[in-house]
Amino acid sequence: MLATLAFYVFSAVLIFSAAMVIVVRNPVHSVLFLILAFFNAAGLFILLGAEFIGMILVIVYVGAVAVLFLFVVMMLDISFADLRKGAVQFIPLGLFIGGVLLFQFYVLFQSWQIAPSAMLNITTPSLSGEEELTNATQLGRILYTDYVFAFQVSGLILLVAMIGAIVLTHRQRAGVLRQKVAEQVARKPSDVLEIKKVETGSGVE
Repeated sequence: MLATLAFYVFSAVLIFSAAMVIVVRNPVHSVLFLILAFFNAAGLFILLGAEFIGMILVIVYVGAVAVLFLFVVMMLDISFADLRKGAVQFIPLGLFIGGVLLFQFYVLFQSWQIAPSAMLNITTPSLSGEEELTNATQLGRILYTDYVFAFQVSGLILLVAMIGAIVLTHRQRAGVLRQKVAEQVARKPSDVLEIKKVETGSGVE
């Protein structure tokens, strides 16, 4: 009973926050509703027994992607009023595409059949002949053994994306002194020092 109540609460808040993402006019509020939607989706995954996916959803999407969206929206000087101009003409096309997607989902779920042995996997998630392990442990073994190369490559791609986001949001403002490490390291003593020979008695009195 408690799990069913939690499912309906998470689902209702998820649908409401997802609708508010596209309804609200303030982009900052839209990103905040998106973060709320991610948290509720993570709660649904935990209820289904997929705690690893729920944890990744919170860490990656909430802790990185959504926060990055929030900072980009707050830092960039974007005129959202200009972006909304002319958007009304695309509403019929959007409704048509949405209707096609809903029809495809309807056809998919009508032909959906649950295997008889699917319910047994909920109580016994581990492979036969192995000790009882959590989902995170089993997925960690697979990621860091069979797919370690793809895992490292995806990490490098995310690193490049992070550097690109920083470069795009970096601004050069006039009148602000900045440290130039390359010029400081390449500086020679002859560039900043000048040795003069002063004869005795020719100094300033």
